Amino acid sequence: MNIKKRFYMNIKKRFSVAMLSCLSLILLAQNKDKADFIEQQPGFFQTVIMKDAHTVSDSLNIQPVHKKFIMVQDTSLIPGKLGNYQSYWRNPPVSQGNTGTCWCFSTTSFIESEIYRSSHKALRISEMYTVYCEYIEKARKFVEKHGESAFSDGSESNAVTRIIRKYGAMPWSAYTGLIEGRKFNNHEAMLNEMDSYLKAVKANHSWNEEWVLGTIKHILNQYMGEPPTHFIVDGKEYSPLTYVKDYLKFNPDDYVDILSYEQQPFWKRVEYEVPDNWWHNSDYYNVPLDVFMEILKKSIRNGFTIAIGGDVSEPGFSGITQAAMIPDWDIPSLYINDDARQFRFTNESTTDDHGMHLVGYCQRNGKDWYLIKDSSAGSRNNNPNAPEFGYYFFQEDYVKLKMMTLMVHKDAVKDLLARFIQ
Repeated sequence: MNIKKRFYMNIKKRFSVAMLSCLSLILLAQNKDKADFIEQQPGFFQTVIMKDAHTVSDSLNIQPVHKKFIMVQDTSLIPGKLGNYQSYWRNPPVSQGNTGTCWCFSTTSFIESEIYRSSHKALRISEMYTVYCEYIEKARKFVEKHGESAFSDGSESNAVTRIIRKYGAMPWSAYTGLIEGRKFNNHEAMLNEMDSYLKAVKANHSWNEEWVLGTIKHILNQYMGEPPTHFIVDGKEYSPLTYVKDYLKFNPDDYVDILSYEQQPFWKRVEYEVPDNWWHNSDYYNVPLDVFMEILKKSIRNGFTIAIGGDVSEPGFSGITQAAMIPDWDIPSLYINDDARQFRFTNESTTDDHGMHLVGYCQRNGKDWYLIKDSSAGSRNNNPNAPEFGYYFFQEDYVKLKMMTLMVHKDAVKDLLARFIQ
């Protein structure tokens, strides 16, 4: 081939590559996904949970229909049936009622599945006993820090293992936290009363821990009932600590929390810098996004369920279809990376607002979908008799962009843990 011919062929090749690049950008710019203002009817929270929270003499204020700008999801692309998923044992979905305790419901569900995986014991653990003890610890820290510590109903998955380590656990049948015939937990008035009391403590500099904790326990007992110190299981008496050690045979030290964000170094154990990590736990294993997703994919395929936490306020998150997707007019799938994830966390369009239990997976059109057991009202706005009541269906890109943390058994990630700088 002569030099002149080779020169023109190289020019032609470079032109073709450039044209293909331009065509790719054009195709990416042509959004396939659509959005619209869609009516949001009053749902399970307004018509069921809050109805239970009010007495007959109270008036129930149901908010009117409003419109919300969200993704118009093509239901033919959503594997929206439980039968589509390879999934693992778990108890049926349980509502958290009018509380901000998704962190406890999701992680308790995860622990129940872990106990079944290891011992084939199918049981239900009390979420509210953990919540009761967590409020005590929050009040203790509030006194210790002279009011400079958060006191709310939010927390993280590793709060559950921390509480189990110190206080133990008990069956749901021994302590429900429900009084006066209620079907759903409602902590709004209780939280307001504790918050008002602690503000008064701070204003008056009344930093007597014994008195403060005694008052907090009194408020908790009034609204939730007092937990028992001993209970009977299978004909034998246990305390909360012996129940964990001798009956559940559960070791909270077997569980690790994985995080993925750029504001702290990868491959180190770091603090998850969010308000619900109120005790500033710094045991999160921080990994790049591709490793985070690899952990999740391998774990669920190898028989491990996962407690996950992140953001559920996106326009691709629908309580109508119970599906969560990332529309291409938000960000194309190919562009979801560490920077895109951190950008949203930094500008607070990604927040740490919900904990859930990932219990299964399937593949559709080359992407993973995940079966999510949920405790919030948003997954309960459809047929209450359907098997899918209390579940979400998360497309892989949604997890990749919006789920910030996961908890899993250390056996699922033992190779990864060895890579960390001690």
